[in-house]
Amino acid sequence: MNKPLLAALATLAVTGVGVAPAAASSAATASPVSSAAPAVRAVSFAGTVALSNCSGSVVRLPASEDDDPALVMSNGHCLETGFPAAGEVVVDQPSSRTFGLLNASGTRVGTLRAGKIAYATMTDTDVSLYQLTSTYAQIRGSYGISPLTLNDTRPTAGTAITVVSGYWKRTYACNVDGFAYRLKEGEWTWKDSVRYTSACQTIGGTSGSPVVDNATGKVVAVNNTGNEDGGRCTDNNPCEVAEDGTVTVREGINYGQQTYQIPACFGLDNKLDLSRSGCALPKP
Repeated sequence: MNKPLLAALATLAVTGVGVAPAAASSAATASPVSSAAPAVRAVSFAGTVALSNCSGSVVRLPASEDDDPALVMSNGHCLETGFPAAGEVVVDQPSSRTFGLLNASGTRVGTLRAGKIAYATMTDTDVSLYQLTSTYAQIRGSYGISPLTLNDTRPTAGTAITVVSGYWKRTYACNVDGFAYRLKEGEWTWKDSVRYTSACQTIGGTSGSPVVDNATGKVVAVNNTGNEDGGRCTDNNPCEVAEDGTVTVREGINYGQQTYQIPACFGLDNKLDLSRSGCALPKP
């Protein structure tokens, strides 16, 4: 995973967010922006957030309204309570976690606070969704910043994307290279993961970053991991498992988890409802 920052720093002593990816040790030398694939529209930091150990973003669903409690999306492995176990799903757990809200230029303009963890898991996907104590309208009124919108359709190979890290205030531009039928890292397995082209060299602390479709400005995935040193299916070294069981290791390649399936699991007032028709997120 693109480990949470503290885990990445610990690796220096002995790769970001939780489940295995690139080490924060490379942060000092990594190029802030990769230049593959020209953007159709400028992708900025507005609406992204910095967590204590990861990145994230304020997101809305296609049907969300201004007076709905806002949501912050990051990775399941970025939870303040630690990595959820394989098969574990966290729903409606109290949380007072804070998030540093960024404007378009990457300047921190305010602090947002969670009221609860609405949903989190590292099973099938690697995502956390915090419900804030503020509405979208209140955030816009206080800071002039609107949320990012989750796309409710699956991205396609070749799509030009940008991974936007609120933690590092860096962007990584590349394309969707393809999809991993299964992505296995240690005890966790994720379904239909997005594989980036090699230009997106994400590092520790980028875990939870929104992956933005450059053409639409909408979020199509959440950044979460990468194969650091060629290991096979181990922590920080995920492997791809094809439908026929064939295992492929792609050293230096990074991945995100698709988010198009999330909107179907929320109803009125941004309320989580895993029993809704079309909701395919894992249930507790």
